[in-house]
Amino acid sequence: MRYTLSDLALMVDHTNLHADATEDDLRRLCDEARRYGFRMVAVNSVQSRLCAELLAGSDVHVGAAISFPLGQTSVAAKVFETRDAIQSGANEIDYVVNLTEVKAGNWSYVADEMARIVEVCRDAGAPSKVIFENCLLTQDEKIRLCEVASEVLPTFVKTSTGFSTGGATVEDVRLMREHVDARVKVKAAGGIRTADDFLAMVAAGAERIGCSASVSIMEELAARMERAGVDYVEV
Repeated sequence: MRYTLSDLALMVDHTNLHADATEDDLRRLCDEARRYGFRMVAVNSVQSRLCAELLAGSDVHVGAAISFPLGQTSVAAKVFETRDAIQSGANEIDYVVNLTEVKAGNWSYVADEMARIVEVCRDAGAPSKVIFENCLLTQDEKIRLCEVASEVLPTFVKTSTGFSTGGATVEDVRLMREHVDARVKVKAAGGIRTADDFLAMVAAGAERIGCSASVSIMEELAARMERAGVDYVEV
């Protein structure tokens, strides 16, 4: 399939989730997202209001990370944080599943948590993304989470926070794409630093890419297209 640079930019969740991110860092993040036409900025939920103000009048979404990066808060706390982020200007939500309950095989808890957060997002018209943290999961756990997501139907399932022992892999993206309902999209995030990384995730089935190296990746892709004398890449 052929993708223009604009097509690829619209897959990008331009990310700064560092605890020590300054206001200047966030202003730069939002400015870059506007300039390159990225789909979203991904920030900690407390930064939702600032980023919404900075991006007012643009097509760039504000994505709030909920219970990030560990996912170890109650369902009620996650639901409250989701509502608070949306009220503060976020219009996409990425939340981390409770891995303790996943490891315990408490799938009714996992499904209830997912359903309650997805419901808040649906009511607000906000895409929802469920972060699995695949580097800490078995193959069976990843597949079972995909099955739960196939019942609840969040907008996306997502590979990783980028803050644990590993990030996105092509194999995990393929696995998730194979086992989740076709109505649910796949987001790859964590450790995606080059144009080749980016394109490999797209080829594997990812429709959204979370990365902090977004600008250098877009510049690398633009340079490749220019050298080839075309305005697209084949994936």
